[in-house]
Amino acid sequence: MKTIMIVDDDVHIGNMLEEVLTKEGYGVCRAYSGTEALLVLADHRPDLVLLDLMLPGLKGEEVLPELQGIPVIVVSARTDVQDKIELLLGGAADYVTKPFDTKELLARITVQLRKAAAGGTAQCLTFDDIVMDTVSHAVTVGAREIRLTRTEYAILKLLMQNPAQVVTKSVMLDRISEDTPDCMESSLKVHMSHLRKKLRDAGHKEYIESVWGIGFKLYDIS
Repeated sequence: MKTIMIVDDDVHIGNMLEEVLTKEGYGVCRAYSGTEALLVLADHRPDLVLLDLMLPGLKGEEVLPELQGIPVIVVSARTDVQDKIELLLGGAADYVTKPFDTKELLARITVQLRKAAAGGTAQCLTFDDIVMDTVSHAVTVGAREIRLTRTEYAILKLLMQNPAQVVTKSVMLDRISEDTPDCMESSLKVHMSHLRKKLRDAGHKEYIESVWGIGFKLYDIS
């Protein structure tokens, strides 16, 4: 079941969307502020996000950069064309203006999920001097190509798709199971250790940070 996250402080709109999406067979999770959205994302990675802009706490524009690797449809009352352009260039997959027709929104959701399933994300992922070609599965650090196991590749891909957030161990095990079903919690530490060593040997620095008791993230290079 595909899960859609609704980030909107308007309870009535959120309830309406949850009812419509549930009837269509989607799982739904909710957040009522930008700050709460990031807390939810730390434990659960949805397949698509419906993101309002005018939120308490962090605004939608501030949340959007933290959603890399997840299709985001902005659902907002703002109608300014420049706002739409900036958000689409900033990573949003689509923009729907309130008030909206639910059938149109459902169609747009279907399109974005199809794109994601068909590999509609970028062919190459980059972080610092790491480049990953998601088609050939080649990984280079600087000018040096490194050989990764299937599990190491899946771990690095997930981290590079979410470079600004901590990926919890439970989320990591759940997400990489699609590519490597043999990785268990007991072996994750070993796979991570081998991956970090290969990256460190190639780039002569640390790329992956352990967040004690929670999970892992890429080092902030900003």
